[in-house]
Amino acid sequence: MNIANLRERGRMVQPMPHETISMGRLKQTLLKIEKHIYSPTAALSVVAYVTKEPVSYQEKTAGLPITLSPGDKWGELWDCAWFHFQGVIPASAAGSKVVLLIDINGELCLFDEEGTPTQGLTNVNSEFDLSLGLPGKRVVPITEQAHGDEIIDIWGDAGCNDLFGHYRSGTLKEAHIAVCSEETRQLYYDYEVLLELGTHLEEHSARKHRIMQALYEVQLMLVEINEETVKKARERLGVELAKRGGDPTLSISAVGHAHIDLAWLWPIRETKRKGARTFATVLRMMEQYPDYVFGASQPQLYVWIKEEHPKLYEQIKQRIAEGRWEVQGGMWVEPDSNISGGEALVRQILYGKRFFEQEFGKDMKMLWVPDIFGYSAALPQLLLKSGMSYMMTQKLSWSVHNDHPHHTFLWEGLDGSRVLTHLPPEDTYNGPAAPRSILKAERDYADKNVSDHSLLLFGIGDGGGGPGEEHLERLKREKNLQGLAPVEQEPALNFFEKLEQGRQRYKTWKGELYLEKHQGTLTSQARNKRYNRRIEKALRELEFAAALNLPHASAYPSEELDAIWKEVLLYQFHDILPGSSIKRVYDESLERYGILLNRVHELIHSYYAKLAERIDTSREKQPAVIFNSLPWERNEWLQIQGNWMQVTVPSMGYQAVDVAEASVRSVSALSANREALENELVRVAFDLDGSIRSVFDKAAGKETIAAGSKANVLAIYHDDGDAWDFPADYAQMQVGAMKLMDAKAYVDGPRAVIEQHYAYGKSTLTQTIRLTSGSKRIDFETKANWQEDGKMLRSSFPVQVYTEQVNCEIQFGHLKRPTHRNTLWDYAKDEICAHHWIDLSAPDYGVALLNDSKYGFSARGNVLDIHLLRSPSWPDPTCDRAEHEFAYALLPHQGDFVHAEVYKQGYEFNVPLQTIETQTKSGDLTAAKAFFTLRSAQVMIEAVKKAEDRDSLIIRLYETSGSHVTTELSSGIPYRKAMLVDLMENELEQLDSHNHTLQLSFTPFEIKTIELAGLSK
Repeated sequence: MNIANLRERGRMVQPMPHETISMGRLKQTLLKIEKHIYSPTAALSVVAYVTKEPVSYQEKTAGLPITLSPGDKWGELWDCAWFHFQGVIPASAAGSKVVLLIDINGELCLFDEEGTPTQGLTNVNSEFDLSLGLPGKRVVPITEQAHGDEIIDIWGDAGCNDLFGHYRSGTLKEAHIAVCSEETRQLYYDYEVLLELGTHLEEHSARKHRIMQALYEVQLMLVEINEETVKKARERLGVELAKRGGDPTLSISAVGHAHIDLAWLWPIRETKRKGARTFATVLRMMEQYPDYVFGASQPQLYVWIKEEHPKLYEQIKQRIAEGRWEVQGGMWVEPDSNISGGEALVRQILYGKRFFEQEFGKDMKMLWVPDIFGYSAALPQLLLKSGMSYMMTQKLSWSVHNDHPHHTFLWEGLDGSRVLTHLPPEDTYNGPAAPRSILKAERDYADKNVSDHSLLLFGIGDGGGGPGEEHLERLKREKNLQGLAPVEQEPALNFFEKLEQGRQRYKTWKGELYLEKHQGTLTSQARNKRYNRRIEKALRELEFAAALNLPHASAYPSEELDAIWKEVLLYQFHDILPGSSIKRVYDESLERYGILLNRVHELIHSYYAKLAERIDTSREKQPAVIFNSLPWERNEWLQIQGNWMQVTVPSMGYQAVDVAEASVRSVSALSANREALENELVRVAFDLDGSIRSVFDKAAGKETIAAGSKANVLAIYHDDGDAWDFPADYAQMQVGAMKLMDAKAYVDGPRAVIEQHYAYGKSTLTQTIRLTSGSKRIDFETKANWQEDGKMLRSSFPVQVYTEQVNCEIQFGHLKRPTHRNTLWDYAKDEICAHHWIDLSAPDYGVALLNDSKYGFSARGNVLDIHLLRSPSWPDPTCDRAEHEFAYALLPHQGDFVHAEVYKQGYEFNVPLQTIETQTKSGDLTAAKAFFTLRSAQVMIEAVKKAEDRDSLIIRLYETSGSHVTTELSSGIPYRKAMLVDLMENELEQLDSHNHTLQLSFTPFEIKTIELAGLSK
């Protein structure tokens, strides 16, 4: 290009001295250029074979055949079809670049003749934030230079829905053979990039005025668009595109991205097709753009591709080996981290990292969770102990009240572990890679004073195919363009390694990363959440039961456990477990949960029964064996064959009992009537409306309920929110409470019981309130038929404890959160997440609220509040209008929650003793045995399982109280060698063992994983 001649020609089209350059006219010129890129030359013939559910390539003609022309209807929402496109390139297109233009008003994946996906196409008219880039992909490259008369014969698999599960008329929009003017296409992106850059530069910038002048001159050139004017326009704009920046203050790393929700506004079956469409498109774009670097997380998605499209999977593996396709994340899916249990998060990492290592030889170093609804303070320790040092997210930019103060920072978790964390300052993972993206990143980067690197994610997610040509053409022009920070496409890990160099300069954020939004997801879809809790606990029980049989050469169900765990981890995806998907997702997950849970219970019984067969029960007439998987001795009442027994079961062991001797001793202090329940420790008094007006702790001589207050009022509030959010001022919109219709009281063995029957609107609820001899715990077992619309159900307990902080159990520890609303940060945390319990404690006394399946709570002043049910209408119009079972409990205690060992009560409320009835017989195992014991009450054993790759035992422990603790772990299973391992089960150091006892020291909330090798009977 002769720049001097170009500038000379440029002077010939200078505007008059007072001419105003019109932005409107400049934008119209861009649209005008776009219309000249493609020229349809012939129509394609189209036949669609329509089915209700997807069918394979081999079955592509199995559906109802419909011959289509543009404008003809082919399906309803969620219909599927195989489209057959046929045609001939006309002779008039000879010598030209030829493409197909296809838009079916849905999602489409083209296949080659072997049945392998080749490219995804998405309807252009999609509900999408168009400022982020065009969601539609409609262009299919055919040949750079046609000869004419080439035959077009292509098949594509279609879904009658847009990216977000909406119905877009179900009609064929276009299907044409077209000529592409490549120079005009390039001119379009030259013009677009400069127009946007010029628009966003500072008003008095010389660079801005030079760019606008060039665009104005091109506007005048393009009064008529032809080969000559296009060539001249490109030459003129080339002057501005050739200008480079100087030494950069900020450099931007860009990586292509296609965030794929594994279910959301579509079912899981559609996600499998979204993945194929997206990954095929990425591969085609890589062929056209050699600088293109793309990344994708979630092994579950890769597994689906491997299973359904093995040849596509091999192409992906090649790009990964080249370094242009980055596998990201290190978790099986991008899970919710508030509700998922601690061991489930460990398994997300264990299965995720192992998959990427085994399939691609990649050791994952970063957590990739751009869209989850808050970040547990347990995560940093889990990451570091799994070999991951970095985390990327951007969801905190959605917070309603407070802006997170950093984009680059060290996130310090519950135990003091720190991971380097980055939030892309563009505040999106669907970036358009446009000049405004780069300018925003530089303008808004909160840590640009100490960091000279930031990350940019670009592309269209959820089946949109990731980056399109628009993203990649822009980036070609933005590598080092004057007026913009330089941009390099590279893997995110490269970016983090650069960022790591300034680690000592970054600030630290301590504790959870709370998202000030989506608090409704702690409660929505309550049945799904209950199943999740139950199957997490059942899997823990099964692994313990199966592990106890390992020394006896009993087969460990590794393959079946892996399959069950991976399906459970799938359902912990951040739009499934939180309750923010469509109805079909939950119809399917509830059905599968039921099947999985039944199978796990069958296996638990099978493995405990194998042990029971070896236990000596020769002294019992009617023997049963009680198993306890918790690491402390439990003394509880059990009902076996209709008879009550009080049993004492050793730590992580068993006790043989004689059911024939079952009896209930006389409990003189136990009484029940409609006004009160009482045992030797507590008296509970009820009001006429069924609420509690008094809980008197007889042992402590204290009233637990605040004076003049009522507890366990089943209050109902207006809730016109959606699955994600409810009104922040809901407390001012109470519409009433469940009305007590009937009650009956009785004593059942060691329990004082009152059954209360309530009604409200179309809903009914029964609570069985129980007080057991020897316990202060008051249980509220609840069955509800909830049929309200736009309402929420809560219960609260105003107690006689006044403290500035509420203690909330989370994974592997607990958090303290404010009970006041002094600041906007405090106010924003009104709804909080907890697992087994929340607790208000003074040094001398406290009250805990336990639960078996609830996660949404509030603690304001002296009031503990539990969110029981809610019924939003979007995206599932039937959300929680169903029959529910759940339980919660009030636990008064002397001393604070640590002294009272509240965490043990939480586990016991969720982990029942297991009973196996057996025969009177001799055996090689004694009638009672503890397999594992701990000397300290502050350490919990969270998991006992077989090692992944060895016939060893893995024992996972953690410190519960936030203290420095030294304890002893004694094993009733002999072993030859003990090792400290990380969460990936890699050996860290050998441990000294004496008589199968280990001395272990814990820092506050520390997790330790022990491997015991060389097991013997």
